[in-house]
Amino acid sequence: MKENNDLPLGGIIPEGGTADEYVTGGWRKLRPVLDRDKCTSCLICWVMCPDSAIIVEDGKMVGFDLEHCKGCGICATECPDKVKAIVMEEEA
Repeated sequence: MKENNDLPLGGIIPEGGTADEYVTGGWRKLRPVLDRDKCTSCLICWVMCPDSAIIVEDGKMVGFDLEHCKGCGICATECPDKVKAIVMEEEA
């Protein structure tokens, strides 16, 4: 059998931090929508998002990276009950 050294070994992660290279937002059935008037920028959504899809500028939540958001809804679930600045809507 011929060996191909150009292919990575299966089950091996050769380097970290590569998730940004893969656009995964196309899977989404639901998208997060932010009500800026309600948002207190507590950043719980940013901490909890498994896809690093929360955009923060100058310590404030400003939106979502929809190229990487998979629509899991964790941001909306974790948004404090008294605030509920994030809701999930069906993707158009």
